[in-house]
Amino acid sequence: MTTMSYKGYEAIVEYDEDAGIFHGEVANLRDIVTFQGRSIAELEKALAASVEDYLAFCKERGEEPETAREPTRSRVGGHPR
Repeated sequence: MTTMSYKGYEAIVEYDEDAGIFHGEVANLRDIVTFQGRSIAELEKALAASVEDYLAFCKERGEEPETAREPTRSRVGGHPR
């Protein structure tokens, strides 16, 4: 498991060997923000695009986007949420 971040949003990245692709999810949010890529460059671009989409979605709805919270252990599987 690897982490990366964009604009203060931390993401957990894992590699799916069967599919040959990396997939990630922004951690410590109630909302689900995911991304994927086949290389580090694709992952960085996809994370940025996903966070920007999330921020735009919140703005369209007139809601404040969540900011990163401290990790907790309440998520199924023991990953911080």
